[in-house]
Amino acid sequence: MPRIRLRRPLVAAATVLAVGTATVLTLGDTGAATAAETGAHGVPHIVDEPMLKGSAKLKRGSGDNAYFSVDAHGFADKAHGTFYVSHHIGPEWGGYFKGHIDCLLTGGPVAVVTGVVSESHFKDAPGMPHVGDLKGKRFGFTVLDDGKKDRLGYSWAIDGLPKKSVGKCESSAPFETLEKGDYRVHHWMPPREPAKR
Repeated sequence: MPRIRLRRPLVAAATVLAVGTATVLTLGDTGAATAAETGAHGVPHIVDEPMLKGSAKLKRGSGDNAYFSVDAHGFADKAHGTFYVSHHIGPEWGGYFKGHIDCLLTGGPVAVVTGVVSESHFKDAPGMPHVGDLKGKRFGFTVLDDGKKDRLGYSWAIDGLPKKSVGKCESSAPFETLEKGDYRVHHWMPPREPAKR
């Protein structure tokens, strides 16, 4: 009798273990399926992608109003989206430029994005810098998504004005602080191929 009682718990434990293993394997398969879906001809395609989205006003002195908005999705030079920048100092000088995103890379909470200007308009004022037409030029932006302490940088940080084009996904460190607004960075990188010997 004691042997029969001993075997039943062992059989029950083995059954629970088998069911638990099957559940783990099933959940593992389901988790993997969320990262990729099957496209045409049974070829998997990636459904995740890097993203940078948000708008903010930079923290500047009184009368100096600089705003940056960006909505970028996609990896590297396959990225797409739009950006908008406006800067006004006092009631006389200022303007805006906007355009289309052409590159996006992320690393944790940091994103670097570039885009080509499709429209710009700046009003000159005596004693203020002349910006001119920026159409066709590529500029870069860098964002650190740090909760309520986001930061932003831009490719013309050294030049002082957005005049020189940069290469794709090139910008400065995110040195500017925000007065208001928020940016969201979603980090994603494609799986790397193993190194070939």
